[in-house]
Parts: sequence; structure tokens; C-alpha cells
Amino acid sequence: MPDPELLTTDPELDRHIQHVLLARHLTIATAESSTGGLIAARLTALGGSSAYVIGGVVTYSDQSKRDMLGVRQETLTGYGAVSEPVARQMADGVRGLLRTDLAISVTGIAGPTGETPTKPLGLHFIGLSTNDGTWVRRYVFEGDRGENRQAAADAAFKLVLDYLEGAL
Repeated sequence: MPDPELLTTDPELDRHIQHVLLARHLTIATAESSTGGLIAARLTALGGSSAYVIGGVVTYSDQSKRDMLGVRQETLTGYGAVSEPVARQMADGVRGLLRTDLAISVTGIAGPTGETPTKPLGLHFIGLSTNDGTWVRRYVFEGDRGENRQAAADAAFKLVLDYLEGAL
């Protein structure tokens, strides 16, 4: 089993989110594409995570995004899988599917292939769905595939923290 410290670039951030989720009795779920389960792995790497992590899905294909999360085909066709509307629908979809307080979603182009003239390597959209609303942030990371995936996971944790601390 991997050392929890190896899954994250910021173990204090992960522990802080765990503390706040536990203190507030909040639950969380994930819907991941480009990060392939990395966020769920980080959430569950700490002991006691079963008290707040309900589950997660890796929806790498458009079909799985539609079938599991209810992402609309017209959204995928009109905006592409790596887009703000898809990240929003992924987050809302997994929150409804797993009936959680919070849900995080990630869709992006980790690299080294997949870029288009309008969507560069490293482009990621990270969504957060809560009872208070849904937010999506856009990022362009400039590392290799592994670095981009880790940066997206870090950004997802920071988005959760911003919500928990009232910064959204």
C-alpha cells in the first residue's frame, strides 16, 4: 500500500480538509477523468476517511460521463469533454448519484497528447457541487502528465478548502 505522504504534494492540506469535513459532519464524493482516481486515493489515504468519503467514479470516456453522471450529450458535443459545463454536470451528477454534501469533479488534458488549437495541454476544469451551488475553476498546468494530474488534484483540494472556509 502506498504511503499516504506519496500521494500528495501537501499532506497538511489533506489533513486540514479531513479535519473540517469530520468536524462539520460533511460527506464528499468524486467524479474524475484526467486524474483517474487520484483525488479519491488522497481522500481515502488518511485513516478515518470512511466517515466522510462516500465514494467516487472515474469517468474517462464520454459514454461513462453520460451513463453514470448524467452529462448531457449536447453538452459533450457542443463544448467537448474538457469544458466548464461538463465539469459542472459531472460534479452535480456524482453528488446526486451518491447523495453527498460535497462533490468534486475533474476533467482535463493531462498530456502528452490531446491538445487542440483551443485547448492546450494541461487545461483542466475542476468543479465543486454543494447544497449552496456549483463552482467551476479553469486551470492550465505546465508540467508533464504526472505533474499535471497532481496539480489538478491539489487544485481540487484547494477548491474544497475555499468552500469550507467561506471563500466562495
